[in-house]
Amino acid sequence: MSPVLKDKVAIITGAGRGLGWAFALRFAEEGARLLLPDISLERSEATVKDIRAKGGEAVAMETDISDEKAAAKMAEKVIQQYGHVDILLNNAAMYYGVETRPWDAWTVAEWDRMFAVNVRGTWLCCKAIAPLMVKQSRGKIINIASDIIKVTGAHLLLPYACSKAAVYTLTQCLARALGPSGINVNSIGPGFTATEASLGQSDSQRTFDASIAGQCLKRREEPADLVGAAVFLASADSDFITGQYLVVNGGHVMV
Repeated sequence: MSPVLKDKVAIITGAGRGLGWAFALRFAEEGARLLLPDISLERSEATVKDIRAKGGEAVAMETDISDEKAAAKMAEKVIQQYGHVDILLNNAAMYYGVETRPWDAWTVAEWDRMFAVNVRGTWLCCKAIAPLMVKQSRGKIINIASDIIKVTGAHLLLPYACSKAAVYTLTQCLARALGPSGINVNSIGPGFTATEASLGQSDSQRTFDASIAGQCLKRREEPADLVGAAVFLASADSDFITGQYLVVNGGHVMV
């Protein structure tokens, strides 16, 4: 059986660690050629090294997705490197090092930075890459939202939860806007997943315990649990699916 993303060109933002790393390795295994923009060039290059060690093809790139000029350079780079782009996976987000706190304890600077990266950054990546897809009348955009917008306790990560709710809405708006051009836009809502960012939180074990208690499947979520959903939404098997929010969290949230 041929890899389902054979010869596809995919951009995966924030692939230097966590979910982005897991997405990148699986996409490469499925035959995709990758451009991996990350805020850290060192981390992006490490992911590229992992992919090449397994025979895959990938290119690293340092990018702050919240900067419009930096996001636009992704479009230039992908055309220079591969000549076209089939898939944009908007994974990069501000989450690492964020701790829970009361809803009114966040600073304006923290709120603004969260929205600059998670919302504006996702929009800017779409704004830069969608025109390339429009020209070829096809493409897949996958935004990483979160199940936090549906769960109890979201108020303890208020700006993050609100930013991911905006990504959810952005996905549906872009599905309407880009559908006539043959572009599918969907989102994935992970649960509390065992990434470096989540495991580094001071109350991570309590959060895992609470999540597992509410899940139908009684174990913690791992990055590997999410990659299949992303591959599906990037592949031809999802060609008639758009504007959807696919929750992957062991049944903690049912939509």
